[in-house]
Amino acid sequence: MREPTLRFLGGVREIGGNKIILEDGPDRVLFDFGPAFDPKYESFYVDFLKPRSTSPVRDLLEFELLPWIDGLYAKEALGGIEERYTDPAFHAVFVSHAHADHAGYLRFVDPAIPVYTSEGTRKILVANSTTGPTLKYGEHPWELLRPGSPVKVGNLEILPFPVDHSVPYATGFVVRTSEGAVVYTGDFREHGPRAALTRTFLEAAKAEGPKALLLEGTRAGPDPRKNLSEAGVRAALDTLLAATRGLALVSCYPRDVDRIRTLHEAARDSGRTLVVPAKTAFLLGALKGDASLPLPQPGVDPNLLVYERSKKKLYNWEKPLLDGAVGAEEVRRRGRELLLLLDLYQFPELIDIRPEPGTPFVHSMSEPFSEEDVKDAVLKNWLGHFDLRPHQFHASGHCSGPELEAICGEVGATNLFPIHTEHPEAFHDFPGRFCPPEKGVTYRVSTGEALT
Repeated sequence: MREPTLRFLGGVREIGGNKIILEDGPDRVLFDFGPAFDPKYESFYVDFLKPRSTSPVRDLLEFELLPWIDGLYAKEALGGIEERYTDPAFHAVFVSHAHADHAGYLRFVDPAIPVYTSEGTRKILVANSTTGPTLKYGEHPWELLRPGSPVKVGNLEILPFPVDHSVPYATGFVVRTSEGAVVYTGDFREHGPRAALTRTFLEAAKAEGPKALLLEGTRAGPDPRKNLSEAGVRAALDTLLAATRGLALVSCYPRDVDRIRTLHEAARDSGRTLVVPAKTAFLLGALKGDASLPLPQPGVDPNLLVYERSKKKLYNWEKPLLDGAVGAEEVRRRGRELLLLLDLYQFPELIDIRPEPGTPFVHSMSEPFSEEDVKDAVLKNWLGHFDLRPHQFHASGHCSGPELEAICGEVGATNLFPIHTEHPEAFHDFPGRFCPPEKGVTYRVSTGEALT
């Protein structure tokens, strides 16, 4: 029987785009499948110039923006190169969380291949595809993971553990192979409101005495960002809102419901109401009912309103959310009572809202890797035009460099594979054998050595 191996087809010297193949004898699984935040993409596709819907895989392959992987792609996604289609050669795809750089290419996967993810992640993906016409994930047999409950794929045993991240329901994995355990962190942090989940995962990983640790390192290397906790963001918001007599504006990652909860509580305790986009309201409703993640609900919570932006057409999912919604005129009139959450698509509403010069604008996301963040130059242009006063309050979704080094020492893996980082060299002196992966190269789980 062939020994267990790892092959990295994304997340190598780049942020996001994780595509990790684990094989053990006849058993073959893929962990995550999404695009990297790669400037090369915008060298060929930008704005309305996109890969054709009839041949998306072919169009991305043309410019090496997607790797060819035998037995993975849906025949319908190949468009024009259907002769390269082969029957599915993967037993499963495991998705760590709902960010696009980990799940955004699922729509290309053969519909016969089952996709495993947490129940909460599945709910977020369904909400995304409902409110975002371009966010589609394909038709698959969806299998829901239960925390700590092992999944058998052939002789592989995959144990999922919830971890803390800037999107809820993220998962880290411990995989038992024929030659020892492989630990894959996905994206995670230790300083968020669910840090205890991350602790439990790391303790379980340590107990396995793993042969390989696949560790995300978004913040490894140069990192000028402040490492605020969510409580630190809340404290900064409290101070700002107490000193603000008029409208306050904020922007955050739209699926960071921990941040939305922080904004809601800060607004409520300062005598304000949080006003959110319809997409945010829809997501809050989709995640309703989880006692471990209590979220304000549109139409129920008196300190939560929905913003109705100017548009010619309403989608069916929007209509139930707009009863009692507020528009630009009411926001302008009631400014001192409100905290308005803006997403990228709402910035033109500032033209109608006409915020007072000096109105505070809180940019509550720091990573320049978010697919829904506003490019710095464009953001500065909007803030400058309306004379808004910028503030930066954010708790990262990722561990800092020192935290990552401590985690390596704690888990005690034999081989360390840094992924999801532009600076794998920052891991060189961390505990464990340093195994910086190269794209497309196969590595032994047992020794970390490359197979030639």
